[in-house]
Amino acid sequence: MSDQQTNGQDQQEAASSLPMHVLAQYVKDLSFENPNAPQSLLPGQPQPQVNIGVDVQAQPMGEDVYEVVLKLHCEAKQGDGVAFLVEVAYGGLFQLPGLPQEHHRAVLLIEGPRMLFPFARAIVAACTQDGGFPPLMINPIDFVDLYRRQTGPQPSAEA
Repeated sequence: MSDQQTNGQDQQEAASSLPMHVLAQYVKDLSFENPNAPQSLLPGQPQPQVNIGVDVQAQPMGEDVYEVVLKLHCEAKQGDGVAFLVEVAYGGLFQLPGLPQEHHRAVLLIEGPRMLFPFARAIVAACTQDGGFPPLMINPIDFVDLYRRQTGPQPSAEA
C-alpha cells in the first residue's frame, strides 16, 4: 500500500514539475477570403491546389511568461484563380516556472506551437467548410524540424 502512495506522490510531483503552463489561448487574427464564390463552388471545378505556410513567434510578456503565436497561411488555387485563402494567428500565453533561461527558446518554439496546433487546425477546417469547401485538415507539423531549420546547424560540442 505504501508503494501505491509513493507512486501517486511521484506522479503528482512529476505533473507539477512540467516546464510549461498554459495560462490562456486565443485567436489573435483570423481571415477567410472566398474571392471567386460562387463560381469556384460550381460542379466540375478542378481540385484546389493548397499551399500552406507556417510561422511561429514568441515574445516575453513578463517574468517567465511568454506569448507564442502560431500563424498558418493556407492558399488554395483552382487553375489561375484563388479558390480560398485562410490566415489564422492563434496565440497562447505560457509560463515557464523554474526552467533555465537557455531552454526557454526551444521549449517555446517547439512545445508551444505543438500545444496550439490542434486548435488552429480546427479553425482552418471550420473556415474552409463554412466557405463551401471540404474542411482543410492540415497534416501534423514537426515543430522540432521547423525549429532546427530556423535556428540552423548547431555547433558540435567536440569541435
